[in-house]
Amino acid sequence: MALSKLIFLTHLKLFTKPHRPPPSSFVSLRSLSFATPEEAAAERRRRKRRLRIEPPLNSLRPQSHPQQQPHHSSPPKNPNAPKLPEPVTALTGNRLVLHNKILTLIRQNDLDEAALLTRHSVYSNCRPTVFTCNAVMAALLRQSRYSDLLSLHRFVNQAGIAANVVTHNLLINAYVDCRKTDTALEHYKQLINDAPFNPSPTTYRILIKGLVDNNKLDRAIELKDEMLVKGLDADPIVYHYLMSGQARVGNGDGVFGLFEELKEKMGGVVSDGVVCGDLMKGYFLRGMEKEAMEVYNEAYDEAAGQVLKYRMSAVAYNSVLDALSKNGKFDEAVNLFGRMMAKHDPPMKLSLNLGSFNVMVDGYCAGGRFKDAIQVFNCMGEMRCRPDTLSYNNLIEQLCNNGMLAEAEELYKGMGEKGVSPDEFTFVLLMDSCFRDGRPDDAAGYFKTMVDSKLRPNLGVYNRLIEGLVKVGKVDEAKSFYELMVGKLKMDDASYELMMKALFGIGKVDEVLAMVGVLLRDEGLEFSAELQEFVKGELGKEGREEDLVKLMEDVEREKAEAAAKEAEAAEKAKASARAAVSSLLPSKLFGNKEEEKAEEEESVAETASETDSVDAVPVEEATVGENRSEATSG
Repeated sequence: MALSKLIFLTHLKLFTKPHRPPPSSFVSLRSLSFATPEEAAAERRRRKRRLRIEPPLNSLRPQSHPQQQPHHSSPPKNPNAPKLPEPVTALTGNRLVLHNKILTLIRQNDLDEAALLTRHSVYSNCRPTVFTCNAVMAALLRQSRYSDLLSLHRFVNQAGIAANVVTHNLLINAYVDCRKTDTALEHYKQLINDAPFNPSPTTYRILIKGLVDNNKLDRAIELKDEMLVKGLDADPIVYHYLMSGQARVGNGDGVFGLFEELKEKMGGVVSDGVVCGDLMKGYFLRGMEKEAMEVYNEAYDEAAGQVLKYRMSAVAYNSVLDALSKNGKFDEAVNLFGRMMAKHDPPMKLSLNLGSFNVMVDGYCAGGRFKDAIQVFNCMGEMRCRPDTLSYNNLIEQLCNNGMLAEAEELYKGMGEKGVSPDEFTFVLLMDSCFRDGRPDDAAGYFKTMVDSKLRPNLGVYNRLIEGLVKVGKVDEAKSFYELMVGKLKMDDASYELMMKALFGIGKVDEVLAMVGVLLRDEGLEFSAELQEFVKGELGKEGREEDLVKLMEDVEREKAEAAAKEAEAAEKAKASARAAVSSLLPSKLFGNKEEEKAEEEESVAETASETDSVDAVPVEEATVGENRSEATSG
């Protein structure tokens, strides 16, 4: 027994002896912990699942490395900071292919398709760059499609495509062309305060020209001073616009004052010939014709082999043409224009542009030479110049004002052939001329074409159409246009009175009352007190003043009944909603008082019925007992 105990203790010491690693010279073989490879794979999968569910604690703790330098993280970006526009290097690959495709559509004058493709591409895998969007907006601006331009810009801006300075210039130009100079100045201030870049010299050119054209010369001069304060160089184009504005108001001293300022800013020498025409106008205003022609000779006399004092461009020549044609020197202007056409060799030499033809057209029309004006206008294509809507409107207006409607209509028909879209002013010119020539049906046709072209005639144009149709006795046609436009325009009392007076004139009182009924029933329209007095007075002449009172009472009753029906429908809807909620939610949990009250009443009723039945049994038994006793005794 003692021997066996000793052997057991010896074995126990062997098993409890601490494990020592083998010598380094020995290669230890890894012993398998699992009986089969399948068990090992199952254990690995279990550990991976556990790590996915419970990551190791060291991954949740911040690691401190005292030896490493501390990492200074960059401050978070401001989400309200303006987004920088893309550089031109972004125009590569598929985006360049898209850009070229849209440019092709613009050259084909398919601006609707170009704008639509731009919109669709915004949310595609190939977003257009700001340069592509600017190309479409510039094409819309050239065709005076200002509403489409603003709509496209709003869409692109909401899509997150950052605008560049060209985008802002296009918007300012659109506002200026629409004679919204205050809006243009507000956008300029927004550009100054919020944009991550500065305005360009083109920005000031557009704004200053717009202010001068809209008779805001003082504000234009202030903007010029602001441009100089911001560190931009003196721009001869900007001074040209200001000098032209001074000449327009007859201020010759202002012309020369601006020229001297420009001369000082440019180091005493002005080489740009864009100011030559303005100097000539200043001399003409002072009655110094000889000095004016000397400036002209210095600007032009290249045929004599003399070195020109000024560097002449197409804009500079146009200024000289305008000075000559408006100061009794139109023959010299014609000769200069002929030499300009001879020198014009695009794209190497550009000596004239669209403005050159506009100046000559105005000069010919001022002299009553309308045939020559049309001929010069039509030869524009030979000089690789393309007329725009404003050029067409200019010539059409002068032809219409001089009784040449047929020639004006020929020009209008040629607009579509040259890819130029007429605007509202084009149709108004033709409509008014047709009324003057006794062609009311054609005038109405031009108005309908204008509406069908998705243009927006204003209330004044509509009133002229109605007045013109009424004057020639076409009241029914005027009424049809009234029904067409009443939902598209915000009518005033004068517009309603014009149509109602025409209907009263031909005895159609019921139609007037129908119009009044529409005004009373439509919440968006107003039947003012002045208009009400007018209708009462006209109905009084017909002895039907009570019809208006009855109509107003009927409309009030209809409104009251409609309001009552709406209230009843609303109550029914609320009741059905409460019932639906009550059916879905358990009443015991949420304390449905109505159901509890109903259950309580039902319980009381059952208790009462049971009590009545218990009390009734003894009475019946007593009665039976009495009968029995009586029978026994009997």
